[in-house]
Parts: sequence; structure tokens; C-alpha cells
Amino acid sequence: MYFPPTVTDDAQAPRAYVPAMTDTLDAAPETLADIPREPTQDGPRIRLYLVDGSGFIFRAFHALPPLTRKSDGLPVGAVSGFCSMLWKLLVEMKSAEDAPTHLAVVFDHSESTFRNKLYDQYKAHRPPPPEDLVPQFPLVREATRAFGVPCLELPGYEADDLIAAYACKARDMGGEVLIVSSDKDLMQLVGDGVFMLDTMKNLRIGPDQVMEKFGVPPNKVVDVQALCGDSVDNVPGAPGIGIKTAAQLINEYGDLDTLLARAGEIKQPKRRETLIAFADQIRLSRELVRLDCDTPLPATLDELAADDPDPAVLAEFLERMEFRSLARRVGDGKGRSGPRRRHARPGGAHPRRAAAWPDRRQRLRLRPRPRDPRRLDRPRPGRRRGRLRHGDRRALGLQRQPLRRVAGGGAGRGLLHPRRPRARGATAASTSRRRRTWPRSPARKSSPA
Repeated sequence: MYFPPTVTDDAQAPRAYVPAMTDTLDAAPETLADIPREPTQDGPRIRLYLVDGSGFIFRAFHALPPLTRKSDGLPVGAVSGFCSMLWKLLVEMKSAEDAPTHLAVVFDHSESTFRNKLYDQYKAHRPPPPEDLVPQFPLVREATRAFGVPCLELPGYEADDLIAAYACKARDMGGEVLIVSSDKDLMQLVGDGVFMLDTMKNLRIGPDQVMEKFGVPPNKVVDVQALCGDSVDNVPGAPGIGIKTAAQLINEYGDLDTLLARAGEIKQPKRRETLIAFADQIRLSRELVRLDCDTPLPATLDELAADDPDPAVLAEFLERMEFRSLARRVGDGKGRSGPRRRHARPGGAHPRRAAAWPDRRQRLRLRPRPRDPRRLDRPRPGRRRGRLRHGDRRALGLQRQPLRRVAGGGAGRGLLHPRRPRARGATAASTSRRRRTWPRSPARKSSPA
């Protein structure tokens, strides 16, 4: 997988095309057997890939139609999409020039974290997850382990904190980190060997992309977020201050502490009063958006070494989930695809059937399809109910007569019949009863009074 370079001074430099990872989740990727390169690299000793598992789950759940397991009706749509996305990432990263030496998928353990103790309204307005998604959370974690990828989570901490802790540790050891996510809260980690990959846009995010989004370098993203707040996570911030105003203030005064200390020097009265009145709330917001790089690590970096999945474990999981098409694409997890279903060919069972197949197929094609006049009111694609085709009209002898629909019940309901001309001087009300019951059988004619 080739990642496009970050924005340089030469804006006209050619860029290589990168196939979007989200084009089709079910598209068969290139097999690992066709890739001669092993998952090693000539660069730093540690190249860590950290996948935001929560983002993958919700993206797969909302992007794909509902899917249930046929045996018991268990919802597995998000699990199927997650497995397809993870397998595609594994194939592409192995063929990339900067293939990882370490890999992990990070999940949120629970909704309650240490930030809820600082601010009880943190993420309080978020609705609960959909009912169909709740039973798929443990299955997604099981799928991650079945593909041979470490699954990380920690009670009391968010997945972003774990990603920050591992990114800081790998960076301090002289390694490189690629965070597979598009979450803006993780952009404060970009820089000094840490990059992000937005798989939705297939964009590699570096310091230039962060500067374009926030208007400040990555080390000042926290100050901007503390000022403007975050409505998604219910971070209060300063009322009436957006990203552009926050970036302008931070660039002018250097950092958030200096800005709050010199808030009285601001010329705009409303902005000055807001910063003075909500100074404590702004400082609280900074603690809510700042990621904790000192988060305890549930596993060492050595335990995150990239490796191929166990074929038996992976095959058992895919069979239990009834992902047969995905199992054929994945094969044993090492690039050797499973056997594909062959389409039945004519004459495969008996030579006589093979010899007679073309004639039989031609006879079926040329055989006229019988029509039942009593069911001509059945709607056809692209036609209004009750309309007759030219051949049907000719069969009934109605091609030269004006047609109307019978309003009465019975076997003739909905059929089209010749219109009986209205008598001269008769009104619609006087002929309505006659039209509803016409045509009458000769045997049912009324006798004279």
C-alpha cells in the first residue's frame, strides 16, 4: 500500500494514485502470496500501526445493510464489514513500502472514564448504541484476535488515550507510528514520526494537514480545542468562539495560558468578557481534550509484533460466523485463497445431457409463455395496473374499441372492457349504476314490469 506524500512547497509535484480503501468492502484484494515483500523494513526498528477499532465498528455498521446469521438470526453486519476492512488493511500494509513491524487494534472499554469524574456532563448527551450493534461488540474483538492482531483496551480510559500512550512510547524509542483513524482528537499527536491515515479519504495526515484544518501546528491543537469546545463530546469551551477565532487568538498570544493571563488586553469587549468570565471552564475543557500519554499500557511493544493469523483459528471463526464468501477470499490467512465454487456446466452429469443441452436451451427460449386472461390485471414492471399489451388486446378482440375499467367486484374486478356508449341525454349519475354492473349476462336480463 502506497501512502501519498504530505504537502510540500512544490504544489505541482505529481502524485501517485492510491486506490480508495472504501470503494468496495467486498472487493477481492490482492493475495498475500503475490506480494514478494516480507513484513519487514529497512527503516526504524519499530514501525507501529495503531487502528482505531471503534471507528471501524461504527463505520461498518452504518455503511453496510443489516445482516443476520442464518442459523440463529444473530446480527453480524458490523462484524462482517469489520473483518473485510481489517483484511484489506492487512493485505495493503504488507505490500506497502513502510510495512509495520508492530500492529494493534484499540477499542474503548466502557463509556465511563476518568474524564467523567472531572466533568459529569462529558459525553452525557450521546444516545446509547443501537440494539443490533451491542451483541456485535464482543464478536468484533474475537474477530480481531482470529486475524492474529492484538486487541487492546483498558478500563477507565478511552481508546484515544491508549493510542497516545503507545505512540509516545514508540516515538521516544526512535520508531514511527501510523494511526489508522480520522478522529480530529488524535491530531494533537501528529509530528516527530507520528502520522495519521484517513482510510475514508485515503489521505495521509501530517503537520501540514493539521495546520490546514485547525490553523495552528499540532502542538497547539489542544489550546484551540479548549477554546472552541466540542459539541460531539459535550466539551463546553468558551461560548461564541469558533475554530477560526481560537486559532487567531492562539497564534497572536502564543498559548492558552498567556491568552487567559492577558485577556484584559483584548480590544473586542464581548470576546474579552467571555475569556475572563469562562476562564475556569476553558481550563477544564483543556483537560478534557488533552490525551494522556502516561496511560498504563496493557501490553508491551514486543507483544504487538505483526504476525500471520493461525489458519485453524481463523477458519473456525469465519465458519461459525457463516462468512463463507469472506472465508474463500481470506483462505488460510496467508494469501492462499480457499476453493472457489465452480458453476455447473451443461452435461456435467451425463454425456447425453451435454449433447442435448443446446437444443433444450433453444426450445426453452422459443417456447411461448402462456397467458391467463383472468390474470391480465397483474402489474408488470414499468406499466400501470390494468393496462393491456397490444398482443393481449388482440387476443381478446379489443384492439379497436375504447377500454374502461370495471368498478364492480367479482372475477372481473380490475379488468378492462369495451366502453358502452352512454344514451343521449343521460347524465353520469343516471348511468353510474349501469356502468358498475355492466356487462350483464343475457340470462340475467330483467323482465318487464
